[in-house]
Amino acid sequence: MARGVHGEKIVSAIASDKMPEADISSLEEALRRYDIWVEKLKNADGECLENLNENMVQYLNEYKFYIDINLIFDSEGDFLYRQKGQLKLDNTVIEEFMPLFVKKCIEKIQGSCNIEVSSQISTFSSVYFASSLSNPNIGGGINIKTKDQDFSMSRKLYLQSSYDPDFSPEKTVKLETHLGYILAEMKTNLDKTMFQEASATAHDIKQAVTGAKYYLLCDFLDMTPISTTTTDIDEILIIRKAKRISSNIRKEFSTKAGRQKWRDWYIKYLSSNLYSPEILGRFINHIISQMNNEELIEESVLEVGYF
Repeated sequence: MARGVHGEKIVSAIASDKMPEADISSLEEALRRYDIWVEKLKNADGECLENLNENMVQYLNEYKFYIDINLIFDSEGDFLYRQKGQLKLDNTVIEEFMPLFVKKCIEKIQGSCNIEVSSQISTFSSVYFASSLSNPNIGGGINIKTKDQDFSMSRKLYLQSSYDPDFSPEKTVKLETHLGYILAEMKTNLDKTMFQEASATAHDIKQAVTGAKYYLLCDFLDMTPISTTTTDIDEILIIRKAKRISSNIRKEFSTKAGRQKWRDWYIKYLSSNLYSPEILGRFINHIISQMNNEELIEESVLEVGYF
């Protein structure tokens, strides 16, 4: 069966030659729970958008707690915890959740969703022509650069380039790409370096598609907040509304004994800083406002007195 980005990470971990035998059965159980979780998200509903939001975020919190504590933190060995950055078992949960969540919310409001909502998709970044007077190349040597996005709302775009005004097939290059209109980068911990990289990415995105919106979503804040007004980032959303655990505590988690000692504290920390329906609802409201952005009409502007 086809699985999303998080499910594929579990499958890859099970198949890894480096995975300790003791962790295989735990990962197989995680895959079973993953399939149940995705089915719950796909079938989620609510009387209104707010109820749908709360129900889906509850499923997210329950499953993420299982991955963080039961699978990784409680593992008999240290491999799963120490290799979190490479295995990406924990941070891909939110990446898989967001497209399902956003699409469900849009369908709740509008009845359908006619825009592609995805994670880990490449969207248009720039175009260049690899040609010269002596070497014109077919279609001017058109090439498209793309950039992978953690989350995107995009439309597929088809292009053709030719020196021939009739676009005869033998003299024409045909290409397809995705134009990203709402894009988001998702981080577990946001530090200053990541913020600066995101600022540069946001600038490039808006150079490529002037109507695009770019958001930065993070679980935990790991820096002093910096205003986004001087950047092309539309907003930073801290979806757990919490700061990252200090390094002197985190270092205790690298061994089984350390994790057992700090288990109750860590459970309390995660339980006190769940994914926030309020913040995820705010992201949905940003999306809805963009989808409802109607063209300005002179009579309406004069009636209300502003635009």
